[in-house]
This record gives sequence, structure tokens and C-alpha cells, in this order.
Amino acid sequence: MKSQQVILALLALCSPVLLGGCMLVAVGAGAAGTVAYVKGDLEAVEAKKLDTVYDATKKALEQLELSVSVDTKDKISATIIARDSSDKKVTVKLSAATEDSTNISIRFGAFGSETKSGMVLDKIKENLK
Repeated sequence: MKSQQVILALLALCSPVLLGGCMLVAVGAGAAGTVAYVKGDLEAVEAKKLDTVYDATKKALEQLELSVSVDTKDKISATIIARDSSDKKVTVKLSAATEDSTNISIRFGAFGSETKSGMVLDKIKENLK
């Protein structure tokens, strides 16, 4: 049991470095659909323009009945902050990776929730179809 815990701890410590490197390689290669959970943030890359992902994100938050409190956008980035019924903050940051692809970062709560962030990402992807 002890050795399993050590291995899991090592994997947990190494995964942000390994996944972060893969994420950079994927973005540099123009790949889309890459998803990683790093330090409480769910990171994804979509092969869609920033404006398209922004519209899909706003619609997703509305469909999930999350109350938007901050909504800022320019030509290269956007930040939308919402709250759930328990007043937990949900932050979605979008940035143009290229003209035709967008980086998405989702943090649910102060420490992050991979499951709930995944629900937001899934709803965004539904709206991109």
C-alpha cells in the first residue's frame, strides 16, 4: 500500500510538467481538442475562433444556470466569471492561440473541481457543434 501511495504522489507531482509540455507541443502543432487538468484548472484547445468559443461559453453558462458577474472580451482574450447556486466562483478564460484556435481555461471554485469544470467544458463543446 505504501509503495502505491509513493507512486501516485510522484505521478501527481510530475503530471503538470508532463501535461504542460504536451499542451505546449499540441498548441504549437496547431492541434485541437487537447484537454489537461493542471493545478486546479481544466485546460483545453478548440479549433474555433475566439468569438465562436466566447458565444458558446456564454450560452453554456446560461444553460447550466450559472449567474454571470463579470464578462470582459477583446480581440485576443475573454474572461467570464460566474457563480453557482452555492456561490462558488466559476472562471472561464479564453485566449486566441491562433487566428482559428482558442485556449480555454476553466476553474470551478477556489481549488478547482475537475468534474464540474468538465461539465462546463462539455456544455461549451455541445454549443460549438
